[in-house]
Amino acid sequence: MRLEKSGPNVVLLSLTLVALAAWLGLDTVSVAANRIVPGTGYRVDEVIGAGGALATALPWLALAGFAWRPARRHLLLALVLVVLMLSALPAWLALSAVTLVDAPQARLGIGAGIWGVLFLLLLALIELRTRLVLSRLLGWALLLPPLASAALCLARWLEPLALWQEYRGRSGQFLGAVGEHLLLVGVAVGASLVLGVGLALAMRRWPGVQKAGFGMLNFLQTIPSIALFGLLLAPLAWLSANVDWLSALGVSGIGWAPALLALVGYSLLPMVRNTFVALEAVNPGVIDAARGMGMSRGQVFRQVRLPLALPVILEGIRITTVQAIGLTAVAALIGAGGLGTFIFQGLGQAAMDLVLLGALPILLLALLVDALLGALTDILRPGGAE
Repeated sequence: MRLEKSGPNVVLLSLTLVALAAWLGLDTVSVAANRIVPGTGYRVDEVIGAGGALATALPWLALAGFAWRPARRHLLLALVLVVLMLSALPAWLALSAVTLVDAPQARLGIGAGIWGVLFLLLLALIELRTRLVLSRLLGWALLLPPLASAALCLARWLEPLALWQEYRGRSGQFLGAVGEHLLLVGVAVGASLVLGVGLALAMRRWPGVQKAGFGMLNFLQTIPSIALFGLLLAPLAWLSANVDWLSALGVSGIGWAPALLALVGYSLLPMVRNTFVALEAVNPGVIDAARGMGMSRGQVFRQVRLPLALPVILEGIRITTVQAIGLTAVAALIGAGGLGTFIFQGLGQAAMDLVLLGALPILLLALLVDALLGALTDILRPGGAE
């Protein structure tokens, strides 16, 4: 019997070739004399010469070769190579800092080439994890070597890195902003979980509530976040002026109160939808068997329906939390604090490294929450622990 040969992995091959073009053609770093003046960009060949630049292309060509003949062993080798290349990016920044930075006040910026390569390598990592059918937890564990490399290089050689300099100048403010961000997200997700479960149970009991509830929640999703903050400003300001105990709690037209209400409003739809679908999707035969064993209505819900629905409910919590982490950044516009403060300060000062100081932790928080809750969901699914 003749075996059919598999063709090239077009996705991995395309990502590799585009990343190679970005690596060789775009500036990988920039050097500025200080924070005020714009930096001068440097390509790979301008840092280590044309011969060195061609040498750095060899791993990319090897990755393209693995993508051209995507047998499983080649995909495994490609996975190892992608992890090593991700781990080498901080080392490249360290080499650039040692080579190019010659003044104490000079700053090393991360160029478009590095950002492009980082993005494309992460896409390649996702493609390989999918092709090799690796668990979500193992896929996220593959990022540990690059993170360790970044921490090592930052501790020893990346003192001039502009992003690090922005952090050092605002370390106390940064930690406070992280705490504010996490607190706002945690309260919003917790409140939406309680309200969402209650609404989902009411929808299951009264069909009329289901239609009206989903209609209202879908309508809330169509309102832009800035517009919703504006709509909440006047009523909350009025309540603060006329209700003493709300004023004592710090409720006002700006600040944490409108941000929290908006976040809860945006979070309710995925929470309610996943909870409702999860509870409805439980096999009726299992419910009948539980009732046949003499279980009461409450016992059936707590011991049978809820445990079976829990993985899908956790998916709703995951989606809600990741969404809330991103939306909380916008809440900085109305004085709610959080990491969005750095983003808007940086935009106002045309300081992109200050923007990154706020944006990158938000991205990392979203990825961490997605990884942890996603892995927990996989474990709780039937057969997930096997």
